[in-house]
Amino acid sequence: MKIINQTKNTVLVSNGMLAQTFITRAKGLLGRKFLEEGSGLLIRPCNQIHSIGMKFAFDAVYLNRDLIVCHIEPEIKPGRITRLVKEARSVLEVPAGKIAATQTQVGDQLQIKGGNY
Repeated sequence: MKIINQTKNTVLVSNGMLAQTFITRAKGLLGRKFLEEGSGLLIRPCNQIHSIGMKFAFDAVYLNRDLIVCHIEPEIKPGRITRLVKEARSVLEVPAGKIAATQTQVGDQLQIKGGNY
């Protein structure tokens, strides 16, 4: 799946994965040593994440039901728990620095191409 920031005309994810079952959502990115450039994990439903047991930092983009960015968490380090974002329906985890590199901000409209979202 590919995830595009339509507002900024930038690509957040060119090779994305979807976690929407209990098992895939619970596992998330655990067990990985890093998140490759261009990859990302879209977790749904989701409105809060953690990095307990992770080995690397990553960025998180929280999306509402219309795929509008409602919260961002750049550079989440291992061992953290993020705040609960009530309006979020999904969270996109991308490599650390991707939010800054794409200038993604609250209010941006994202689009998902491919996959079974």
